Amino acid sequence: MAGASTVFVALAALFWGLSGGIGGILMADGWDAFVVSFYRGLIGLLCVLVWLMLRPQGSGLTDRRLWFWSVIAGLGVAGNFSFYFVSIGQGSVAVAATLMYCAPVFVYLVSFVLKLEKPTPLKWAAIAMVMLGIVLLTGIYDIGASGVTAIGVGAGLLSGLSYAIFIFGFKYAAPHGSPQAILSIAFAVLAVILIRPGDADQTVAVLSTPDWPLFVGLGVLGAGLSFVLYIIGLRHTAPAVASIVATVEPVTASLFGVLILNQTLAGPQILGMGLILATVTALSITSRAARPPSD
Repeated sequence: MAGASTVFVALAALFWGLSGGIGGILMADGWDAFVVSFYRGLIGLLCVLVWLMLRPQGSGLTDRRLWFWSVIAGLGVAGNFSFYFVSIGQGSVAVAATLMYCAPVFVYLVSFVLKLEKPTPLKWAAIAMVMLGIVLLTGIYDIGASGVTAIGVGAGLLSGLSYAIFIFGFKYAAPHGSPQAILSIAFAVLAVILIRPGDADQTVAVLSTPDWPLFVGLGVLGAGLSFVLYIIGLRHTAPAVASIVATVEPVTASLFGVLILNQTLAGPQILGMGLILATVTALSITSRAARPPSD
C-alpha cells in the first residue's frame, strides 16, 4: 500500500505540474489569468463534490469550526491559483512553479510567529539559501534582462504564501471533518471569490470555446483528481518521501515550459532553481510545520 500511495503523490505532483503548462497555453491564447483560475477551481469543485457524495461519512458539515477553517483554506487556494497564473503570464511556467514551491518557507515563518516551530540557526540558514535561490532564479538584480517582471516575481511569491495559508486552513479543519468536505467548501469559496475579478465576457465564452477540453483538463488534473490522489496518497506515505516526490511538480512544469512553450532558463536561473528545490525539500523533511495538509 505504501508503494501505491507514493505513486498517488507522484501523480498528483505530476498533474499539478502539467496544469501550470496547460494554464500557460490558455493564457498564451489570450485567456485571462483569473478566468483560467476560476474554471480550474470550479471544475475541481465538481470533482470533489462527487467524492463527497460517494463518501459522505464523517463529513463534519454541521461543525462551525470545519466551516471556518475550510473558508480560510478556500481563501488560500483562491490566492494560490490566481497568483500562480498571473506569475506565469508575467514570467514563465518554470519561475512561477518554483516560486510557489517556496510555500514551506512561508509556513516556517508563520510557525515562528505563532511559536509552532522553534527557530534555529540551521533553519534561518536554509531560509537564506532559498532567498539566494530566488534572486538567481528571478534575476531580480537585472529584472529586465531575465524576462521576468517584478509583478511576476511578486505574484509567484504570493502564490506560495497563499498555499501556506491553505496548508494551515486545511490542517486546522481536518480534525473536524473529512478531506472531501473541506475541499468542497474551499473550492466553493474559490469560485465565489474569483468569478468577479475575471473578464465577464471570457467567463461566458469558455462555455462555447474550442479550448474547452483544455479547461476541463486543467480542472480535472489541476484541482480535482490531483487533490484526491494527493490526500489519499499521504495517508500511507512518509512525510520525507512525500516532500521529495513533490519536487515532481516544479520539475514537470519547468520541462513543460521549455519543451512545449519554448521558454528558456539561463544558467544562473537553473542554479537558483536547484538551490530552492534542494533546500525546501530538506526543510519539509525535517519539520512537521512544513508538512503537507495531511494531519
